[in-house]
Amino acid sequence: MTGTPAAARLRRLIEHDTIVLPGAFSALTARAIEKAGFEAIYLSGAALANGTLGVPDIGLTTLSEAAAHAARCAAVTAIPILGDADTGFGGPENAARTVEEFERAGLAGLHLEDQEFPKRCGHLPGKRLVPVDEFVEKLRAALAARRDPHFLIIARTDARGVTGYDEAVARAHAYLKAGADAIFPEALESKEEFARFARDLTPPGANRPAPLLANMTEFGKTPCLRVDEFAALGYAMVIFPMTLLRVAMKAVEQTLAELKRTGTQNGLLDRMQTRQELYDLLDYDPTAPWPRPPRG
Repeated sequence: MTGTPAAARLRRLIEHDTIVLPGAFSALTARAIEKAGFEAIYLSGAALANGTLGVPDIGLTTLSEAAAHAARCAAVTAIPILGDADTGFGGPENAARTVEEFERAGLAGLHLEDQEFPKRCGHLPGKRLVPVDEFVEKLRAALAARRDPHFLIIARTDARGVTGYDEAVARAHAYLKAGADAIFPEALESKEEFARFARDLTPPGANRPAPLLANMTEFGKTPCLRVDEFAALGYAMVIFPMTLLRVAMKAVEQTLAELKRTGTQNGLLDRMQTRQELYDLLDYDPTAPWPRPPRG
């Protein structure tokens, strides 16, 4: 395994621009993100746990399940994919193996978080952090395990919601010193905090902070900001981890209610993706002699 062009591409994308990574919850939605013209895809651990396994995001997902999901999405797309690796599925050795498996699956990068296992959703109370030196050891093991030097390893800190803003900044600096390629400050609570965090993570003499990732999940601690606002603050990546899943599940809920009430789908046809639109998304021509969709 020598890495993927997607990993180098993700590095180039975040050097000077702010990239948007919508969250895919299946290989089909990964295809849709690419076809819509986005430059990268995000794979949320919560979306995998909720949408594929039907369980809460409380550390129940295994490495093999996450890697298989990643491989399915990478197999049918060509743009970079960033994966949620939770706590690395264990200690330093597990984090190292996670990097190996995510690289093998075709991802361009991942993020690890400094919560204790079992983790909790970053926007819920009751989280606990591992000591800084313990997470640094895990981070260094992950960095040493990557075979592609372009593969992005991001350190997420959940300190803001546990021990406070200053601790989140201190941990971010420790993680950058340990070699993290970027920082993901989870659950910041205002635009002013995002701006302050960017200032606090800007090296002396630089006009841009260290690479930062902003999480635009809905219904959590963080207010919904626009991508252009994050760009103005210097953030390199903005993820929308659950947006597609939440919209899709609301449509499922409403569709089932109407189907139960009316006994027919006739009133739903104008809300559906047509058969041809699905085939177009799949790059599938049923009239071709060998109607197999090409790989991404």
